Amino acid sequence: MKNILISTGGSGGHVVPAKILCEHLQSNFNVFISTDLRGLKYLDDKKNDVVLINTPKLNFNIFFIFKIFQVIYLAIKAVLLMKKNKISIVFSTGGYMSLPVCLGAKFLGVKIYLLEPNIVLGRTNKLFLRFCNKIFSYTRNLKNFPEKLKNKIQIISPLVKKNLYEKREVKTENKVFCLLVVGGSQGAKIFDDIVKDVIINYSKKNEIKIIQQTNKSNIDNLKNIYDEAEVENIIFDFEENLADFINQSDLCITRAGASTLAELSMMNKPFLTVPLVSAKDNHQFENANFYKNLGCCWIMSQKDFNVINLEKFLDHLIMNKFEYNVKKNNLEKHNFQNSWNDINQKILDTINEN
Repeated sequence: MKNILISTGGSGGHVVPAKILCEHLQSNFNVFISTDLRGLKYLDDKKNDVVLINTPKLNFNIFFIFKIFQVIYLAIKAVLLMKKNKISIVFSTGGYMSLPVCLGAKFLGVKIYLLEPNIVLGRTNKLFLRFCNKIFSYTRNLKNFPEKLKNKIQIISPLVKKNLYEKREVKTENKVFCLLVVGGSQGAKIFDDIVKDVIINYSKKNEIKIIQQTNKSNIDNLKNIYDEAEVENIIFDFEENLADFINQSDLCITRAGASTLAELSMMNKPFLTVPLVSAKDNHQFENANFYKNLGCCWIMSQKDFNVINLEKFLDHLIMNKFEYNVKKNNLEKHNFQNSWNDINQKILDTINEN
């Protein structure tokens, strides 16, 4: 079998798609994964051949020249790694973490495939676009994508964990409205501060259940607050089986990371997004807007995300199920032909054709 190296790292938004890609490829290829230190916590090195390539962030400061030399050193390390393991294909999930691996692959003449899970073309992917064989994307209308290179786009359905396809078929009927809050792999403090007040106020009028992601250090504190208010709750930080929580919920409040939105969409779960304003190239807003244009979600800007507006939104939604049901029906229409086997075959066919 041929050997493939998947380059990833950073947040769960990069590592989760890499793990799913590994699942799609490992029956046909020997798969290695390279990551930085931040990405290690999302990977099981007992299940995967994981290699540490800890790429520094290239900020323009007094250490910039030093970091350039670090990248060159890591590119040499990547070259030696690829030669030793006879890597014939490199997959990059984007981000500056993949820079040394892509440079090494270009030097060796190894085939490069890119994955762009966001609606905005990432800067590292843009840098290697002309050298790649194909770029896998969820839409042909990627923002900032050069028109003359659009022939390199290979459309696939969003990459989600295999068990989501099974969980999607399990229908749940909640007696009590259940809200899922997902702040992304890093958590979202704004959700901690605002959502808890809204839920506690709402619980004084109606029963409600909350499943909320927070920073690991805040789990006990947030749980105690809900327990004292007698609100049924599940508090977590990083959950490998997020599908179970999505399945239990009626609605999700979330940032707009590509992986999270793909999972919610696949599970046909309507969601309210609060895009991260500091996201590069405003890509979180564009991710959310993709689903909004399909009639599948709501968007609330971070400046408008406060206790008053969130209370109004939940009151309106819970009392008026018509709008909620429209979103749910649109999600089901969008996803009804999406299957693990179709995505798997498209990825393998693309690799074999190029």
